[in-house]
Amino acid sequence: MGLPPELEKILAHEDQEMGPHQEETELVDLGTGSGKKEVKIGTGMTAPIHEELMALLKNFQDIFAWSYQDMPGLSSDIVQHRLPLNRKCSPVKQKLRRMKPETSLKIKEEVKKQFDVGFLAVARYP
Repeated sequence: MGLPPELEKILAHEDQEMGPHQEETELVDLGTGSGKKEVKIGTGMTAPIHEELMALLKNFQDIFAWSYQDMPGLSSDIVQHRLPLNRKCSPVKQKLRRMKPETSLKIKEEVKKQFDVGFLAVARYP
């Protein structure tokens, strides 16, 4: 005895692997000669909505933080990261994780930018 076609369709749909939704985006530069101010916006909107969104983004571009220098007033009470350590337990050194050289260079550049601006600070732990 076979299953009804509707039920077979539902079962076939259940068996499909679901992946994350990925919308096509385009890179738009909102800068006006004072450097790049790039944002990504979706491409699945109508032309009038796209024009309204672009006008809105250009009108309020001073609200966005385009660099670390744009965020001097962040309170360290909210954004400070701490590692809670138990003094009864001895620290364990984890295995070194290697990265691709180009990824490692990008990480070093980003960390240097954050240190230069004062966004990061070295913390001493036991």
